[in-house]
Amino acid sequence: MIKITLPDGNIKEFENPVSGLEIANAISTSLAKSALFLKVDGEYYDLNSTISVDSNVKILTIKDEEVLPLIRHSCAHIMAQAIKQIYPDAKLAIGPSIENGFYYDIDLDHRITEEDFPKIEKKMVEIINHNFKIERKELSTSDAKKFFLQLNESYKVELIDDLEKNNINSVSIYSQGEFSDLCRGPHLPSTSKMPVDAFKITSIAGAYWRGDSKNKMLQRVYTTAWLNKDDLKAYLIQKEEAEKRDHRKIGVAMDLFHFEPDYAPGAVFWHPKGWALFQKLISYMRDTQNNNGYIEVSTPTIMNRCLWETSGHWDKYKHNMYTASVQDEDTEFAVKPMNCPGGVLIYKQGIKSYRDLPIRMAEFGKVNRYEPSGALHGILRVREFTQDDAHIFCTTEQMEDECIKVIKLIMNIYKDFGFDNVRIKLSTRPEKRIGDDKVWDMLENTLATALEHHGYQYTIFPGEGAFYGPKLEFVLRDAIGRDWQCGTLQVDMNLPERFDINYIGQDGEKHRPVMLHRALFGSLERFTGILIENFAGHLPLWLSPVQIAVCSVAESAASYASEIYDLLKQNGILSILDISEEKISYKIRNYSSSKTPIIAVIGEKERDNQSITIRRIGSDKSFTYPIDEFIDLIKKEISDKK
Repeated sequence: MIKITLPDGNIKEFENPVSGLEIANAISTSLAKSALFLKVDGEYYDLNSTISVDSNVKILTIKDEEVLPLIRHSCAHIMAQAIKQIYPDAKLAIGPSIENGFYYDIDLDHRITEEDFPKIEKKMVEIINHNFKIERKELSTSDAKKFFLQLNESYKVELIDDLEKNNINSVSIYSQGEFSDLCRGPHLPSTSKMPVDAFKITSIAGAYWRGDSKNKMLQRVYTTAWLNKDDLKAYLIQKEEAEKRDHRKIGVAMDLFHFEPDYAPGAVFWHPKGWALFQKLISYMRDTQNNNGYIEVSTPTIMNRCLWETSGHWDKYKHNMYTASVQDEDTEFAVKPMNCPGGVLIYKQGIKSYRDLPIRMAEFGKVNRYEPSGALHGILRVREFTQDDAHIFCTTEQMEDECIKVIKLIMNIYKDFGFDNVRIKLSTRPEKRIGDDKVWDMLENTLATALEHHGYQYTIFPGEGAFYGPKLEFVLRDAIGRDWQCGTLQVDMNLPERFDINYIGQDGEKHRPVMLHRALFGSLERFTGILIENFAGHLPLWLSPVQIAVCSVAESAASYASEIYDLLKQNGILSILDISEEKISYKIRNYSSSKTPIIAVIGEKERDNQSITIRRIGSDKSFTYPIDEFIDLIKKEISDKK
């Protein structure tokens, strides 16, 4: 007898192995009609998968949001089938689900353009309406290679070759009508279960096979897919708004930064205004950390490979690391991809007592990590970036309290930047990790307890922790509803063990400290991009690299405009002076397009009254103040971080 425990606690008993569809039918015929996937003991399966042992089971329908990535994957197969029907010579590479949808990499001589999108979408609707049954079968890798060779799908054959190298001897293939694809699944039971009005092809891009520029450039077709047409419509509206806020375009308009992909791919060239903004963020964080008991350090950019072998990064992370060597030496060095090993080496200098702990060691460290060229995206995704890192060394007894202090600090910082909607993710042990499971148990429980005892809501993400410890991730929601993962807090007892660091306890014996890895902005480059897009370039006055543009109306007011400019500078207000002969309408338009928060219009009336007339960006109204009153007003607005 097989016992199936349902989410409501009810138990269904079956004499023989039972499929998900049979379980759904045993519950109700309406559930069987709407069933899409099967969830067994937390894992997702095809609806027709068979269960032969006692299990916890949930039948998933379109009402369950967790089916969204699974539906997107089925939609990817539908799009691939449509492209193959329209372009029979197309060869398929990979088609994973991603945030907001999926993409499929296609090898095709015909260059797909936006004009082709409606034709492909129409064919997808035909496939959905045809109601092809989606069937799964297992093949040996040798049979699967023969199968895909017959279909002239060379990329699938290459993928199977890789699986064989990892001692995998069988694969699954999903078929719908004449179309078959290599896939682990799960998938919808039939194409008609895909919502017909909830997807749209959004863009086309180039992508090297396997992200290697030595390989052939493929066409990457991006598609968004949702559970219903209302969700699709909401996303498309958000996407349109996001395009208006694109930090790359705004960055040019504000003259903040640029890129040189031929000379320094994935690295930012900061212009004076952009660097001023960047330094404002660092100054803010430096002051905040100083007020919260942190000390600041700096560690080398390039360090010996053996350091990274000791830390464990070399084995787990070397594919993302840049290396360097000197011609006359055999030693191999690595450009640091993170700051933690350097922080450990500073901790090791001198004997530490329990009285010295906790030590909160901060560093604005520039790190380099290889990212495929196709993944680079303005300053949101770069290869060289600055982390507002800190490493806290504490006792086991201090660990929970230190975690709470970091969490509160992160939440307060985000409020200063206008982010009130923050979600917390608890990411637990990944499959590839270092350290003992008992240590992982203790660290994960400490993070969970710290959150629960202080009223913070969180979501568990199994297997997404760092290789050396579990972590908290802080996800911001911006002005148009997009989520950004920024701050992190990671608990680590593995690096202290690997580097053999300790402190002298109250008992006079050596003890191992706990190491907390903490970043608040995360990447300063990325956080800058998030701020630009969140505010659509209209940065709060306190953050703006130029706060006021002082513009003369005519030559007769130029001298007074210069006096105001000097006075603003003396009071620490970031200003620029424009006493050119251009018309005032041109000046206002120019500084408005560069997102200058306040434009001061200075004419003879202002000169005679010793006043200042200002207009704020986005407003047609003007306000006139005595100059001293205005300076006091603005200084308070800046100090209040408005």
